[in-house]
Amino acid sequence: MSAEVLPYTVKPHPVTGLYNGKFGIWLFLASEVMLFGALFSTYVFLRMGAPETGPTAWPTGEETHLNWMLGGLNTLILILSSVTMVLAWVQFKMDNFAKGRIYLIITAILAIAFVAIKFKFEYAHKFHMDIYPKTSVFFAIYYTMTGLHAIHIIGGVVVICYFIGPGAKLWEENREYYTNRIECTGLYWHFVDLVWIFLFPILYLL
Repeated sequence: MSAEVLPYTVKPHPVTGLYNGKFGIWLFLASEVMLFGALFSTYVFLRMGAPETGPTAWPTGEETHLNWMLGGLNTLILILSSVTMVLAWVQFKMDNFAKGRIYLIITAILAIAFVAIKFKFEYAHKFHMDIYPKTSVFFAIYYTMTGLHAIHIIGGVVVICYFIGPGAKLWEENREYYTNRIECTGLYWHFVDLVWIFLFPILYLL
C-alpha cells in the first residue's frame, strides 16, 4: 500500500494534531523513557545503598577506571550530531535534497565515531584490564547502561543510512513524507543524545 493511500502520513490527524509517524515515535519514546528511567533509578538505589568503605564500596574518581576526557569527547560528538540532524531536516524542508543528504552522512559518521571510541578506547581497554560486568556492581550497571545506549546509537545509524541509501527514493515519490520520516528519525536521535548527556556526568564525573 502506498504512502498516499494511508491516512495522515503527511497531514496531522484532527484528534492528535500530529501526523501518524510523529505520534508513533512519541509513543515509542515514552516507552524508552520508562526503560532508561528504570535503569537510572536502579543506579540511584544501588549507589545510595552501597557502603562507604570496603570491597563493595561505590568507586569514585580514578577507581572507576573511566576516562572523562573520552566521555567528554563523545558528548561533544553526539551534540554535534544532533545539530547536523536538525540541519538535514531543515534542508529537506527547504527542498534541498543534496545538502540534506550531506548532513545525514555527517550525522552517520559522527555516530560511528562515537561507537568506535566507546568500543576501541573504552570497552577494549577495560577488557584488557580484566574489567567485566561481573567485576563489580558498578561495572555491571556501567556496561548495561552504556551498552544499551550504544545499541540505540547503532540502531539510529542503520535508519539514517537507510534514508541516505535505499530509502532516498521516497524523496522522488513524496518529498513531504520523506521529510517527515527524517523528522521522526531526528526525534529519536535527540532522545539518544539526551540519554547520554545524563549518562556522562553520573558515570564519569560523580
